[in-house]
Amino acid sequence: MSSSTLAAPRRGSDYARLSRRVAEAGLFDRRPGRYAVRIALTLGAFLAGWALVAIVGDSWWQLPLAAVMAVATTQVAFLGHDAGHRQMFRRRGPSEVAGLVAGNLAVGLSYGWWVDKHNRHHANPNHADEDPDVGAGALVWTYEQALATRGLSRWMARRQAWLFFPLLLLEGLALHVASVRALTGREPDGRWRVPMRHRAVEALLLAVHGVGYVGLLLAVMSPGKALLFAAVHQGLWGLYMGCAFAPNHKGMPMPTADDGLDYLRKQVLTARNVRGGRFVDLALGGLNYQIEHHLFPNLPSANLRQVRPLARAYCAELEIPYAETGLIESYRQGLAHLHDVGRPLRTG
Repeated sequence: MSSSTLAAPRRGSDYARLSRRVAEAGLFDRRPGRYAVRIALTLGAFLAGWALVAIVGDSWWQLPLAAVMAVATTQVAFLGHDAGHRQMFRRRGPSEVAGLVAGNLAVGLSYGWWVDKHNRHHANPNHADEDPDVGAGALVWTYEQALATRGLSRWMARRQAWLFFPLLLLEGLALHVASVRALTGREPDGRWRVPMRHRAVEALLLAVHGVGYVGLLLAVMSPGKALLFAAVHQGLWGLYMGCAFAPNHKGMPMPTADDGLDYLRKQVLTARNVRGGRFVDLALGGLNYQIEHHLFPNLPSANLRQVRPLARAYCAELEIPYAETGLIESYRQGLAHLHDVGRPLRTG
């Protein structure tokens, strides 16, 4: 969508009024009991899954078990997401401990790198120059990015809608590589490329994760089965992660600085909610309430369902478009955007 669809007046107090309504409903309150249960069940299932891997041993039953572990790994990653937004705890210390354990140790993903990247996304969602999630890479999100491609990248850009889901199978590997690069990368002047509060701890935990992961697989199964397990586990983890995050913004308007949007409109107009019941809430880690999450990123994910009617009604009052669709339709819209972006390369 073009940025011309985003024209709207700046009204700095609009967000404050909605925030007061949410506060008056008590929805900013932390949910320690709910999170304690969720953490116990999620980590319990995650650890039980790895125990089952050790018990099953050198068997082809490890491959379906790898698929199960991809689901468990993604659910742990969702906990890291909530910790990064301080939804679990008000204080930074406990939030960082939870994030480091969930991200670096359990999943093998740098928590510090992800927080830096994700904060930039929240600050300027779907902004081609400011949001790292829509920067040019394996996929391109704007005509300008598409026209700048060359060689293999241009070939992929022409077909990127068809390649989207296959490419997600490599997303898990890409996240691991990006984590290591973030920990070790420096600018030409010697400064660290990615700011990180606990770089040494993160490096240690990532190393423990890597050694533990490879060591467990090789200890209980043949090298061939271990390689296949890792391919299935990492591939499906990346696919699941991508499928959970893709519906949120892909195919939604992409504003520029010239649009002059206030915070409320910037967050609402660039996000899309996904309809569904409790199963969808669980499967997507609460990210299906993407509009409410972007409006109130520190809000416990369990409260987002209750914020939705308040936010939707308020947007109707102000005549702000509020996007909400089914899961399959959200993918269709995202893929249609990718296909359209590649159109100049197919017709040129």
